[in-house]
Amino acid sequence: MVEERRRLTGFILTRILLVTLFLISTLILKVKDPDSIGEWAFSRFLLLITVTYLFSLGSLVVSWLSTKITPTIAYFQIIWDLLFVTALLVVTGGIASPFSFLYLLAVINASVLLARREAIYTASLCGILYGALLDFQYFGLLTPLGLTQWQARQYGAGYIFYTIFVNIAAYFLTAFLTGYLAERAHRSEKALEEKAVDLDELTRLHSVIVTSMNSGLMTLDPNRRIKVMNASAEQLTGFTQRDVYDRLLEETLPEFGPVAGTLRSRLEVTLTPPGDVPRILGCTATQLTDREGRDAGIIINFQDVTEIKKMEAELQRADRLAAIGELSARIAHEIRNPLASISGSVQLIAQDRTLRGEDRQLLDIVIRETDRLNKLILDFLAYARPHPPQTIPVPLRRMVDDLRVLMRSDHRFELITFRQEFDDTIAVRVDVDQFIQVLWNIFTNAADAMPGGGEIAIEAERLTSEQNDAVDDTWIEIAVSDTGVGMSSGELKVVFEPFYTTKPGGCGLGMATVYRIIEGHGGYIRVESTPGNGTKFLIYLPDERKT
Repeated sequence: MVEERRRLTGFILTRILLVTLFLISTLILKVKDPDSIGEWAFSRFLLLITVTYLFSLGSLVVSWLSTKITPTIAYFQIIWDLLFVTALLVVTGGIASPFSFLYLLAVINASVLLARREAIYTASLCGILYGALLDFQYFGLLTPLGLTQWQARQYGAGYIFYTIFVNIAAYFLTAFLTGYLAERAHRSEKALEEKAVDLDELTRLHSVIVTSMNSGLMTLDPNRRIKVMNASAEQLTGFTQRDVYDRLLEETLPEFGPVAGTLRSRLEVTLTPPGDVPRILGCTATQLTDREGRDAGIIINFQDVTEIKKMEAELQRADRLAAIGELSARIAHEIRNPLASISGSVQLIAQDRTLRGEDRQLLDIVIRETDRLNKLILDFLAYARPHPPQTIPVPLRRMVDDLRVLMRSDHRFELITFRQEFDDTIAVRVDVDQFIQVLWNIFTNAADAMPGGGEIAIEAERLTSEQNDAVDDTWIEIAVSDTGVGMSSGELKVVFEPFYTTKPGGCGLGMATVYRIIEGHGGYIRVESTPGNGTKFLIYLPDERKT
């Protein structure tokens, strides 16, 4: 409907322009040769032009006030054109008038504004009006309008019939040709509009898809200059589209250089966005081609796989710890039986009163070392095959307070201060003995990392699920941090490995046992640390209210 109104408006404005030019040319002719146009004909001509102006302006106003009557206005335009041309022929001499071709314009206008059928109807009306005009003039019926009979008769009936036939043929031929072309134009225009709508929808869909992708997307031109980055790419790299547009990849993001040079192979790069922590990105580069198959650049697709890599490392660690635990249990059993025999035999020998002092001292060393070895084996067994946890809901503050009472007698905690920041309502479903062992191991490690004193902070909070709109507590996070010497990246990788220790005389099973206990409770543990900035252990347990 908007397109029809636009076409109608253009038609009316074109008519006003043509009528104006016609009026100007007539006025110039009248000024130069006053006798060329009679006063009666000139006055009727001015009246016809004036009415045409008024009709055209009125049609414009009505068409812009309401779009529902646009087809009706279009029909009135064609009718007015026919009346205008007919009146113009009457004013300018009838058969002697040179303006009979203007009927052709009316037929063309009907084709453009309406359709081929209306154009044929208009051609028929043009033939009827023009034929009637010449016949009426020939028989003297238009003498009151200034058209004398002798003007038509001097041409003869044959010439008039021939003129009518030629004009009618021209009208119908114009109707068929312009109608056909107009229909083709309308169909092409409609198809173009549909294609434009489809293209617009595809463009919007493409834009939405690229913008909404969770993966980062970056396109390069053949010269490896960055052209497009979606929102995820901006978030992952720390750069905006404006920052990197038309800049060389190696100058802005040199980490992606090997990716752009290796097509269709998945690579992993480590990227540190400005003011952010390092991220591991999984990247794939694909050749971008144009319609002719020529090189148009490169598309780089990348995702943040940092958490996935952490999970893979944790799974590998769990598998490794399980294998080591099973091996440790078997070895411990094999050693414990002969060790018990050795210990019992030595104790029997030590009961002999005839032993000399040096021999008794040596036997005491053997007994002490076998006891230490037995304790080590028991630790192996506790790590390798921990007892299934007997869980009960326990307030976290109560366990921490009980541990602090035990720590008063331990000289390692003399210079240590504690800070507790968690709600008294927070409770965890745990095996009390096992979880106290977890906290004790973490606390003692923290104290050993602060020989000159420091602070141990215990924080806890309920984490909310991000999978639905409702608040649904699913996990409890317990954070234990210290202000000690911290750990290097290499130490972080093996902190939960069995038999790894930095303490003189340690067996390296404390943190490995902590890992196994937390895993047995259906939770998981992580550690964050940098040299000189302390260490933080993050324990995640299922909320006891949901278990």
